[in-house]
Amino acid sequence: MRYGRNLISKTSSLIGPEVADATKRLAGNNLDCQSCHINAGTQEFGIPLVGVYAAFPAYAARIGSVETIEERIQNCMERSMNGKPLPPEGPEITALVSYLKFLATGHPAGGAIEGRDSGTMPELDRAADPQKGRQVYATTCAACHGNTGQGQRNGKVGDAKGYMFPPLWGADSFNDGAGMNRLITSANFIHSNMPAGTTWKQPALSPNDAWDVAAYINAQARPALPNLDRDYPDKLEKPVDAPYGPYADGFSIEQHKLGPFSPIKAAVAKLKLLEAAHK
Repeated sequence: MRYGRNLISKTSSLIGPEVADATKRLAGNNLDCQSCHINAGTQEFGIPLVGVYAAFPAYAARIGSVETIEERIQNCMERSMNGKPLPPEGPEITALVSYLKFLATGHPAGGAIEGRDSGTMPELDRAADPQKGRQVYATTCAACHGNTGQGQRNGKVGDAKGYMFPPLWGADSFNDGAGMNRLITSANFIHSNMPAGTTWKQPALSPNDAWDVAAYINAQARPALPNLDRDYPDKLEKPVDAPYGPYADGFSIEQHKLGPFSPIKAAVAKLKLLEAAHK
């Protein structure tokens, strides 16, 4: 369990691409899992991992079938960590599952988890504006994450010490198949947690600024995950902010990236009703 916690908080130093043991270079970037799952997955609305173990196995629309907790971890390894799956019987997957099981202590399956995910802001009735977001980034985010989104390292390139503040785009960031590359996910995370030290109770950014800066960050170049078109076998289950096609609706990739999302949701709801009527 302790090793599992360390894997969440010190991922880059244990299984990152710069570790001395080449057989342990499983993550493809130098992020730590807690770059997104704040405080080793224990912070409310910081995408906490508390109680997650009790929610699996669970149906996953992305693959169109039931997913185990082990498969969900592997999914993060390939997307958010831009790496490769952990050895299925190895100590890393065992330790991570053990830590998640510990965090689920006292949380029965199906029970509500206070502070789950990143909160939910009201959605925009306009498209998010990356150019306005660029200004927000310059004044609010660049001091920690760098003018070009490169982050701030704890040491130097090659020392496997990871980042004090992670990169938000570029070769050492999450890839385009990661959940954080979706606007709704990233905007709510930013609003509840950024800049560092912010909490969901006292957000530093307005909802408008959070939507716009998330759009700016997600518009930047990052690693590409192959075969994204295979995600969501049932396209009607695809999230409205998935920034890659194909889609079941007639809306553009641009609107799926930036919104507004209400028209898309209405169209998908209508398509679902038509599909149900034909069954």
